[in-house]
Amino acid sequence: MSTAQSSDRSATIPSRPEAPIQRRLPGLDGLRAIAVIVVIAFHFVPAAAPGGYLGVDVFFVISGFLITTLLLRERSRTGRVSVPRFWLRRARRLLPALAVVVLTCGAAAAVIGGDVLVHLGSQVLGAATFSSNWLYIVQGTSYFATTSPELFRNLWSLAVEEQFYLLWPGLLILLLFVRWRWLRVVIVSLLAVSSAVAMALLFTPPGDATRVYYGTDTHSFGLALGAAVAIAIEGRMPARWLSRTLALIGAVAAGALVALALAMAPDDPFVTRGGLALVAALTALAIAGAISPGSWLGRGLDVAPLRWVGERSYGLYLWHWPVLVLFVAGLPVDAPWWVAPSAALAVTVAASWASYRWLELPVRRLGFRGAVASIAGKGRRVVAGAVAVAVVGALVLTGAGVARDPGKSTAQLAIEQGQAAIDAAATARALHAGPGRPTPLPSGEQIYAIGDSVMLAASPWLQERFPGIVIDAQVSRSMWTAPDLVQAVVSSGALRPILVIGLATNGDVDPADLQSVVDIVGPSTLVVFVNGQAPRDWIPIGNATLADFSRRERSVELANWHDAIAPSIDELASDQVHPGGPLTGGIYVGSICDALQRLAELPPLLDDSDYRHVNRPA
Repeated sequence: MSTAQSSDRSATIPSRPEAPIQRRLPGLDGLRAIAVIVVIAFHFVPAAAPGGYLGVDVFFVISGFLITTLLLRERSRTGRVSVPRFWLRRARRLLPALAVVVLTCGAAAAVIGGDVLVHLGSQVLGAATFSSNWLYIVQGTSYFATTSPELFRNLWSLAVEEQFYLLWPGLLILLLFVRWRWLRVVIVSLLAVSSAVAMALLFTPPGDATRVYYGTDTHSFGLALGAAVAIAIEGRMPARWLSRTLALIGAVAAGALVALALAMAPDDPFVTRGGLALVAALTALAIAGAISPGSWLGRGLDVAPLRWVGERSYGLYLWHWPVLVLFVAGLPVDAPWWVAPSAALAVTVAASWASYRWLELPVRRLGFRGAVASIAGKGRRVVAGAVAVAVVGALVLTGAGVARDPGKSTAQLAIEQGQAAIDAAATARALHAGPGRPTPLPSGEQIYAIGDSVMLAASPWLQERFPGIVIDAQVSRSMWTAPDLVQAVVSSGALRPILVIGLATNGDVDPADLQSVVDIVGPSTLVVFVNGQAPRDWIPIGNATLADFSRRERSVELANWHDAIAPSIDELASDQVHPGGPLTGGIYVGSICDALQRLAELPPLLDDSDYRHVNRPA
């Protein structure tokens, strides 16, 4: 059925008078503010808000609720829902700010060059067509990897929302033919449940959750749940006691959301198996509590600072990620880690304020033509000309950046080189099985290595130094996966006398996971943990944990990759994480050799009764 037909048909939907609904819903700007603050905190200082990514799901619920409320208001007021007018309002709201961000940051990326140009063309295409999430899935781009710093990675969520805006008005029109409100709520709620169940079933930890995280089908439960709440409360005025109860429940839910944002790390299996759905449910409760007439929660969330941030949350979300990526790419490699996020925050706030003041509000109030006319009006021709020149220049530079796309980041090239070395070594072992040549250190046949993308990138030099070594390394692994990975090796009978684990790059290090590894392998296996090097704020804490644990366990040694690479950090790949050549790869291997040498030099024990828990000699 065509859009026009949908609009005409909607005019016949029976409508009944409803109680008036407030034009502005209290508390929503405050919830938006909290959501965007935790998202920015997660991207800028991940250790401050390990679960800050959950803010995106808060946005989803708010969007589903607000859009459905607006459509229901239109139907209540006019007896119909005009789909074309709805799409036009959405275009006015979203497109101007998005276009400015893409052109400005695309032009800046062309000037900086290098890794920020990787897949720039497809990213611009995804932004223009609101299909970023599916393009990333098709390309195999991991949301959780750091090897390809996609300039517009954050636009995946905007794509999911836009796809919802495209489909939902027509579905709502059909749904309004259902006579009973409760049945409408049940139908939409079942859609939400189906999406959450699909996310849980289609992902198997510890794999990469990108498909279910990016997918519109698996990550639309928040939008659907928000819509269900809007349908449930349409035109209803709860009693005073119920409003107070809802406000209390909503406040508890909002507090729980903040707690989850501070605690629930993205590599927790619970995230995709109910965690994100829980966030959506808590957000729905917070909305219900905030918008109740006379709600103290709504008034609290409407305080001036939160409202100011919430009104500009769209611009803040659009600008923060590409600006951060550009600063990280453009600053010297030896700049302190806090410089890039601090500068990016200042630019993000200024840009979003300017966008809201001079672009978003004029277009929303005057429309596209009216806004252009106001800029090009009498006495403003110089300004209009300058804007036109800036737009053309940005288009040219962005096009030049697309043309210079290197295809792969330096980190990705290093990882692929490492994978090729692992594959070649596996083939060689199969063809020429037998012991390696004796060396002062253990031979490769004695070593089993488990690691992340850093170890994967260093694999050619590990293979060269330790012929016969087995390397099991994959992108985006974290230390929490170590116990399961090691257990699988032990169960298969493939464990060797020495186990090297390099999983400190992508998240926190929990001493309990380290202890589990030692317990699984037993006292007969020596363990080397490789610490982390990355411009991430969790690295110092994780490295301290590894150092402390290795000092307490006789059968464990620390490979201090972080300190070893420090004098040559500018030789790493551009992400300052991965070995990018023989020098840095050799340094990585050297740190492991030093650890193995220290283990070899340990004096023999007088008693084997408790091998693991004998303190090292001072």
